[in-house]
Amino acid sequence: MRRRDFITLVGGAAAGWPLVDQPFAARAQQERMKRVGVLESGGIETDQQAGVAVFREILRQLGWIEGRNVRLEVRWSGADPAKARKNAEELAALQTDVIMVTGAVGLQTLLQTTRSVPTVFNSIADPVGSGYIDSLARPGGNATGFILFDYALTAKWVDSRPIRCDPVRGAICWNGSDCDQHAWCPGDRAGHREICELPKWRSDLDGSALSVLHRDLVVGLAAKHKLPAVYHRRYFITGGGLMSYGSETEEQFRGAAQYVDRILKGEKPADLPVQAPTKYELVINRKTAQALGLTVPPSLLARADDVID
Repeated sequence: MRRRDFITLVGGAAAGWPLVDQPFAARAQQERMKRVGVLESGGIETDQQAGVAVFREILRQLGWIEGRNVRLEVRWSGADPAKARKNAEELAALQTDVIMVTGAVGLQTLLQTTRSVPTVFNSIADPVGSGYIDSLARPGGNATGFILFDYALTAKWVDSRPIRCDPVRGAICWNGSDCDQHAWCPGDRAGHREICELPKWRSDLDGSALSVLHRDLVVGLAAKHKLPAVYHRRYFITGGGLMSYGSETEEQFRGAAQYVDRILKGEKPADLPVQAPTKYELVINRKTAQALGLTVPPSLLARADDVID
């Protein structure tokens, strides 16, 4: 066969072949890289960094591989509302497919910035009372997620009778500029006390996002003034606090990753119910109890998930 005839034959056959590039291009268009925003209310040095690592890992397990089919845009706000607003505006401008946000400072700012970008929150005390969603069962709008605790839990924080028998006066240390914190102290604006006033009180309760960022200061002042304090997360106790009872940080981020996965696959935040923690942990620092002159009953130690000596 002459060379010219061979080229003509191959060229004619190729003209009849299916255009394999077309379905490949269409598939690539469908499987474009998703963009997920992460807005953290704390600083990068806080335990939220470990939470974000858990969030990344769960997404990976669900098939979302960074650099392949998803890109994460992470912003840290350090409990600064101005910085949170800047970060929220940046994430919204990036045309993210969904934003995961931790804490009320970030969520409040994000919802003021956009009501169209799907949003998954975690570690929020009262999303309904704060006006973030319509209801827990049917959030409506563009946000859903995971609450920090059930309100009945706050009574357990205040009730320190298992660890001390004498009558006590209770004080609440919280961030008055954080509207999400008002829910668990309804109508009691007298509960908004400066930290310097705490020595006048016999017991302390702390739970705001700002105090998480400054937990070393809070725990240190409680120790200095011999205040038995009950907290909402275990990292206060590993840092020298007396006792905590609350949800696991990692559980909140695991749930958030699962909701982000469902939204990326087509579900809407308005149809995903807000969920409460499934497990609470009691952590006691026995060394701190001894420094405060307190005896922790064996029955309470037996109920603890973790005891730090």
